Amino acid sequence: MARYDVYGLGNALLDVECEVETAVLAELGIDKGVMTLLDEESQNKILQHLGDKSTKRTSGGSGANTIVAVSQFGGKAFYSCKVAQDEPGTHYLQDLRDCGVETNQNSVGVGVTGKCLVFVTPDADRTMNTFLGISSNLAVSDLVPEAIADSTYTYIEGYLVTGETTLNSAIKARELAAAAGQKTALTLSDPNMAKFFKQALLDIVGQGVDLLFANDAEVFEMAGTQDLGVAIEYLKTLAKTFAITLGAKGSLIFDGENLLEIAPFPVKQIDTVGAGDIYAAGVLYGITNGLDWATAGRLGSMASSKLVTILGARMATADVQALLSKL
Repeated sequence: MARYDVYGLGNALLDVECEVETAVLAELGIDKGVMTLLDEESQNKILQHLGDKSTKRTSGGSGANTIVAVSQFGGKAFYSCKVAQDEPGTHYLQDLRDCGVETNQNSVGVGVTGKCLVFVTPDADRTMNTFLGISSNLAVSDLVPEAIADSTYTYIEGYLVTGETTLNSAIKARELAAAAGQKTALTLSDPNMAKFFKQALLDIVGQGVDLLFANDAEVFEMAGTQDLGVAIEYLKTLAKTFAITLGAKGSLIFDGENLLEIAPFPVKQIDTVGAGDIYAAGVLYGITNGLDWATAGRLGSMASSKLVTILGARMATADVQALLSKL
């Protein structure tokens, strides 16, 4: 039996979340609904423009959100990342430990911890502007091979495709998991990753991953079609199993043989930040802790529907665990 349910690999970013009107994004020239990479100077100019507008700081990054939630459900998790020896970096690592997540001992380096500006508009959509900082230096040397070999799944964040060293780390993690006879999961993360870095994502996939997570926009971009049926057949060439989130329409899970329809839990959305991340956490926790695919999908759907009713990408641990009793 593996020591860890899930080993995660991804960016370590301090999320700075702010509620804004859609017009503000237009004023700033920000593309709505996607993640855009920025340099530090450009990000600081945006922060100056926002002035004293109320913001909320949390330790995040897509992969980290998923791994923390796996631990909150009661799973055993490990996360490899890179932060700087500054206040945000210290806060970040302590937050992981407080959530029961183990991390690589050489996770601290010289530089600036990355930040992600998360804009939430009245339609509950999320738009992200990210300065990766030192997280862009995440390297193969930051991996922990023995932890990967002792994890049922290694979960790779798709945002790692944007840099050569981070991409190499993702590919190596997949290779180490395969060599150890363990499984690999990949999330496409964002439509822009599939649009501008499709080949890099395919490099991570290699001969195929065991589990792939994506929303419908990412799937359409990756498959080069707006036909869901055609896109599903394309995903079968990349992954043995996969999950596609469809927003208010619920989700689909291919368990290797059957395509399962997971019903949505209708709610009034306030903030969709992290919805896909916690959905992945519910599925990963479920399939590594005795649940069948349909029930794991239902857990993921319940979790994401609960998350979008609050601000931020993370729920309190008690609220996450309470979802298990509703199964």
